[in-house]
Amino acid sequence: MKESRVGIAAQKHQNGYNCCQAVVCAYSDLLGMDEQTAFRASEGFGLGVAGMYETCGSVCAMVLLAGLQNSDGNLEKPATKLSTFELGRRMSDKFTEMNTTIVCKTLRGTDGVTDRLRSCRGCVIDCARIVEDTLFPGEFAAYDGPNE
Repeated sequence: MKESRVGIAAQKHQNGYNCCQAVVCAYSDLLGMDEQTAFRASEGFGLGVAGMYETCGSVCAMVLLAGLQNSDGNLEKPATKLSTFELGRRMSDKFTEMNTTIVCKTLRGTDGVTDRLRSCRGCVIDCARIVEDTLFPGEFAAYDGPNE
């Protein structure tokens, strides 16, 4: 069993990666994408997609990783869209169960401190845990680090 990468995702966020980048880059190598490409591809999804505080960047990361894992890559006749949508929705629903919403501005609150539901790093941790449980069941040891 592999050591959990949840802490790696949290550390990447602490080191300046946005929420989406932190989660995507922690697992991209397992899904056929090098870290620099993953970093570049996920950059625009930070702060609730392009800084608009809408869908949480960490949630976007889960959906991006679901596509990397599930897509058949068939450019001529793609057949996996609906199953990828379902996988991404299932992961998003897990996040919502944990945090009541996937909306960045609601999670962060008005000032990011006093009325927030979850810190950005906490969202990264939650999404990385969901990625490990859903996309890699039984492959990673349970995460036992801080929950922020």
